Amino acid sequence: MAVKQTGQLSLAEAFLGNRLAGGSSPLDRLCGLVKWYRFEKLLAPLRDGGPGRAAWPPLLLFKALLLQSLYGLSDRELEEALGDRLSFRRFVGLGLEESIPDHTVLSRFRNLLVGEGLLEKLFGELDRQLEKAGVILKRGTMLDATLINTVSVPPTGERPSKDAEAGSTVRQGKKGFTFGYKAHVGVDEGSGLIRTVITTAANVNDTVVADRLICGDEKTVWADAAYDTHARRARLKAEGKRPRIARR
Repeated sequence: MAVKQTGQLSLAEAFLGNRLAGGSSPLDRLCGLVKWYRFEKLLAPLRDGGPGRAAWPPLLLFKALLLQSLYGLSDRELEEALGDRLSFRRFVGLGLEESIPDHTVLSRFRNLLVGEGLLEKLFGELDRQLEKAGVILKRGTMLDATLINTVSVPPTGERPSKDAEAGSTVRQGKKGFTFGYKAHVGVDEGSGLIRTVITTAANVNDTVVADRLICGDEKTVWADAAYDTHARRARLKAEGKRPRIARR
């Protein structure tokens, strides 16, 4: 299958050189630290395309999903950000004049990673590399969850959804509901980098997978009241960790 060629410099980028093509933002520094070829090996069997279309490079799509997790974006918001943020384009490897993957491509690719059991492996590899580079501080882990809308229509009556793995949930204090997925993440306190990620249907409660997000080498666990249980507090204290979890 043909693969899209990306990262081609436009005339403007070639003229401006390093002032545009490179930078010193946190994303630029992160990109320089990571050995991306290791991710390419994990992603090599995957391609996302269709009849008569070249597939997007899997590494480019994974980098886009990494941005989504770091900034808490929906698929549509991620598509918009890739279209107008230079730092995002540099990070994933897109030139100024190149097209971007739309939200349906991003959604399909994430579902593919989840189905193949690759998402946790990829973030595990990222955690190992950043820990070795001394970027992960291990002072504490912050637990959080982000809802991600799927492009499929939710089930109505007797008609099932095309996305059987997705689920529906209502956001507290907000109108309507979300049909899709939930990214549960464990974020390193201080660096703000994701150490662990688990993807579930949107209707899975935050507390269900919380213990799997805790790495074991942190000194403190931070979380909001959705994660508050007596058993979790007691277990963290027994392990010598400070539970900084908001009370219900």
